[in-house]
Amino acid sequence: MNILKEVLKHQVYPAMGCTEPVSVALCAAYAAAELEETAVQGHFRLDPGTYKNGCGVRIPNTDGEKGNLLAAAMGMLIAKPDLQMEILSGADAELLQRAKELVAQKKVCLEVAPEQQGFYIEATLQDKNGNKTICVISGSHTNVTYLSKNQTVLKDSKIHEEKTDCHAFKEALKKATLADLITWADNADGEDLTYIKKGVEMNLKAAEMGQALQKVGFYIKELVRKKLLHMDLITSTKILTACAADARMDGQAVPVMSSGESGNQGVVTILVPWKVGKEMDVSEEKILRSIALSHLLNGYVKVFTGELAPICGCAIAAGVGATAAIVYQQRGGNVPAMTLAINNIISDIGGMLCDGAKSGCALKVVSSADAAIRSAFMGINDYGITEVEGFVGRSAEETIQNLGNISTVGMRAVDPMIVGIMQEKMK
Repeated sequence: MNILKEVLKHQVYPAMGCTEPVSVALCAAYAAAELEETAVQGHFRLDPGTYKNGCGVRIPNTDGEKGNLLAAAMGMLIAKPDLQMEILSGADAELLQRAKELVAQKKVCLEVAPEQQGFYIEATLQDKNGNKTICVISGSHTNVTYLSKNQTVLKDSKIHEEKTDCHAFKEALKKATLADLITWADNADGEDLTYIKKGVEMNLKAAEMGQALQKVGFYIKELVRKKLLHMDLITSTKILTACAADARMDGQAVPVMSSGESGNQGVVTILVPWKVGKEMDVSEEKILRSIALSHLLNGYVKVFTGELAPICGCAIAAGVGATAAIVYQQRGGNVPAMTLAINNIISDIGGMLCDGAKSGCALKVVSSADAAIRSAFMGINDYGITEVEGFVGRSAEETIQNLGNISTVGMRAVDPMIVGIMQEKMK
């Protein structure tokens, strides 16, 4: 198994809009595509993390509307699962109005499924003739594990004991060492590098679109204009990544290349090493290989913290990938230097909470970009936090595993508490 190719296939793909509500729409589309008539009613169950991430983020092609519920209704009406994570590109003004009517008439409803700890979306739809379909996406944003129509099972991974490619590569990734990840990045072939470059171009385009918005990127530029910040490598990287995140969280109809199945993680994982490498006159091939390492490390962190963790993935998991990529550009596969950089960024921002996707994610992207560059350049110069401090381990792998334990065990009550706060506000 070529792990880099599996990561690029399953976790690095174009996505228009925040990936959680988009995945809700995709699940609805899979179920709707099996009906004989247009779906007229839908019930959805979401794991707490997916529910949390879709509450406050704007949806593409909706003129600024927010939420999982509307995304679900749109997916029901689009009914084109072949669009995958660009499913909302199939919407227009007429479809949006029909989706809003379904929501207003309470024909679409959703609830939290608190017993589901991993990524989980369940859509139950009906058409006007009473035909009923059920679709479950679980384990990853595009992984259909169950599909049925009128009690006839069309797909059930559990019954057939299928070990999906998605789960197989994650198990292999979980057993990897930092040295393994470096070797896989070193061995990226031309096809891999071409695909990675495509992601760079997509995310730069999103950043360009975000320049027109008066959001986080704009205000960092204002700090420069007022001479409260200098326009240097770190500041320009923060502006670039903030503008890309601003565009996504504003619901602009522009796709980005994701990483770890997250668009904002793709922004950090890709654009931070790209910007730094270009500014430091690193060859393009080496920059692209460093981004391959960034994708691998982002995925590696998430197999320990979980797909949708209580901690911020776009800051921490993607930041780990970005900081290691910068070290790779300057010192190649130097494991000790890379370990110090990873320890530095986890020690710095390892406790940052995820309170769902929203405009504020751009602030966390900015913090991640800043921390990634600082942490890398300390590591490059052989300085970093060691195992004598806090939850930092004796290796990068151990530090990441410690972070995973804190996220999955120590912070188990965080997501339910955040979801409770959100639901209370929605009342």
